Amino acid sequence: MPWYSIPLIDRWLLGQIIPPMIFAISAFTVISLSVGVMFDLIRKIVEYGLPLLQAFKALIYSLPSFLVLSFPMAVLLSTLLSYGKLSANSELLALRSLGITTSRILAPAITVSIFMTGLTFYFNDNLVPTSNKLAEATLRSGIGSSFNKEKGKNNIIFSRKGSRIDTSTNKPTKTNTLLTHIFYASRFENNIMREVTVLDFSRENIQQILTAKSAIFNKDNSSWIFTDGSIVSTDFSGQTTSTKFKQYTYPFVEGPLDLAKVPKDASDMSLKEALEAERIYKKIGDLKEIRKIQVRIQEKFTLPCACLVFGLIGSILGSKSHLRSSKSQGFGLSILLILVYYVISFISSSFGVKGLLPPLIAAWFPVLISLGGGFYFLRRTST
Repeated sequence: MPWYSIPLIDRWLLGQIIPPMIFAISAFTVISLSVGVMFDLIRKIVEYGLPLLQAFKALIYSLPSFLVLSFPMAVLLSTLLSYGKLSANSELLALRSLGITTSRILAPAITVSIFMTGLTFYFNDNLVPTSNKLAEATLRSGIGSSFNKEKGKNNIIFSRKGSRIDTSTNKPTKTNTLLTHIFYASRFENNIMREVTVLDFSRENIQQILTAKSAIFNKDNSSWIFTDGSIVSTDFSGQTTSTKFKQYTYPFVEGPLDLAKVPKDASDMSLKEALEAERIYKKIGDLKEIRKIQVRIQEKFTLPCACLVFGLIGSILGSKSHLRSSKSQGFGLSILLILVYYVISFISSSFGVKGLLPPLIAAWFPVLISLGGGFYFLRRTST
């Protein structure tokens, strides 16, 4: 059997790591669920009349997002507890007396950390975006129409650059980086743009303002259908014309619709969706959103890597300390290390969004610094 093909020392060490990891995953998940979701669900049950079954479904759908947060913390606590216990019982000393190096002793912990890194990435990229959307949909269907009014996205602004049309020759100008359109909608819901304003600068010496109560995109002819609005045009001489309409078809790109459908939170996106969001933001030239989504894309990788960081640090600290298998001591040290790591990650991430650091460096800085420190202490322990 595969389990018995693993060397005895690895089976023994894995047997020391896995039980506290299961305990840690359960403990951290229950705590985070209670603080992050359960109290809010109880409030919705009391204030909005959310049915208990719908609340339970929403709680289950929220589980993957909290498991992703629990996995790195569980790796840290389990390695601290298991190797701390072995160190306190002098079992690690016995292994070293047999000529087994510290790196070999810590190898199972690193293997488990790599496995948990892959599992966290899978959960975060495949399960979490879908489960978050299901949880939100369940809450909305359970609470009713009064709560459904919160659904949608506000203030969609899409700008387009290109070449303008020379009205004297009816040909495009050579410059293709000029602002040609600004598309604004105060609200987007149910595939309908509400209170729309379009500024059209696509023709030289003519400016056009289109306003409408609503607009929908027609994919068949790649155009927008505006309802109940008006068009005001001003030429270079200052002459203004105004036309009202009940329905007006306006040829324009699908970009505003794509932008409106981008989730507000990167945690609701898969890696593929985040890359598509980056493409959309680059298309409209929104530098702040470009930096933000680039940082979030890198964090899709760095969040799972926290398992490897915590596994390395936890096993090294555990092998050097004397925690005597006390869960309270191990839990307290874990909370402290987790707090320090995530505070550094938050600060570094904020610098990346603000443009003070490149997105790649901002996202990976905490991981690389922590891994560097971990390998440094590993070398100190091995000598």
